[in-house]
Amino acid sequence: MTDSISGRPKPRPVPKSGILDISPYVPGKSSAKGMKIYKLSSNESPLGASEKSLAAYHAAASTLERYPDGNATALRTAIAQRYGLAEDRIVCGAGSDELLQLLAHAYLGEGDEAIHSQYGFLVYPIAIAANGAKAVVAPEKNHVTDVDAMLACVTPRTRMVFLANPNNPTGTYIPFSEVKRLHQALPDNVLLVLDAAYAEFVGNNDYESGIALVSEHDNVVMTRTFSKIYGLASLRLGWAYCPEHVADVLNRIRGPFNVSSSAIAAGVAALGDQNFMDKALAHNNTWLSWLSVEIGKLGITVTPSVGNFLLMHFSAPKAAPDADAFLQERGIIVRRMDAYGLPGALRLSVGSEEANRAVVAALKDFMS
Repeated sequence: MTDSISGRPKPRPVPKSGILDISPYVPGKSSAKGMKIYKLSSNESPLGASEKSLAAYHAAASTLERYPDGNATALRTAIAQRYGLAEDRIVCGAGSDELLQLLAHAYLGEGDEAIHSQYGFLVYPIAIAANGAKAVVAPEKNHVTDVDAMLACVTPRTRMVFLANPNNPTGTYIPFSEVKRLHQALPDNVLLVLDAAYAEFVGNNDYESGIALVSEHDNVVMTRTFSKIYGLASLRLGWAYCPEHVADVLNRIRGPFNVSSSAIAAGVAALGDQNFMDKALAHNNTWLSWLSVEIGKLGITVTPSVGNFLLMHFSAPKAAPDADAFLQERGIIVRRMDAYGLPGALRLSVGSEEANRAVVAALKDFMS
């Protein structure tokens, strides 16, 4: 707006340095042309949520007039019992996204640096920049986190390292021995944040989500989510396992009622439904492998994944944007990877059997 007398722009509130340089996070699309829509852009559960979680959610709706338990006690107790953790070192949040943002808010500021891998989750650079710090990007090798490259980025200004393991959007992981090597080489004042959103999908013997490191050290945090294998993405529910001093900091700055009663109830029920977990994991194991093989047969390069999604690489003349447009015409929504610096790739979530078969059939027609 301009001043009516002078004609000059009126002064207005100005955000902190770095905020306007942020590219907003763009979620996966939810609509496309076609008689039936297969949304495979957001790594959501193809099985939905468990019946026990749904029942708990609906039961919680009878007390919507009441504030939730600000400490999420029932959920923290259930998590502690499930994983054998100290309850007072667990902090719950509105998705692990909120916890990542809170960690950056608490430990990063002007002049600080934070490191993440080349194709790390897009929330990391957003959280870093939002707090006035500088994001330092470590190159990956073949779409896998390179520990040596990360360590080469460490300077006296480094305050935090974000490591998604497994990583989104690549689906790759590094073994626990490499995670420990990374941690051992970091200065004691640098916080290592292990984002283990997809940990439940990994059955490899050399993988560990990070619980052991958090238990033994003062500068490691692990974050987890209920959005993926538990199918509770709509409720925005996550948790962090922290050293006591970090948990204390997060509890000081988080919202007093940041997790709803419905989310708490559904989360507790989800943790107690092992049959659903087994079914979800079996479905993912079957169809992740099937999709990898069948898509590979079409001449599309697929990055080996341990998550619930695949990264597909296209090359001229069959380019990724053309493949995306073709799939949308069939009612199939996948995720463009331009924002990650991967314009030649599309990310595909593992869907239902019907959706998976529809994707392969459509890609076969596209490649031919």
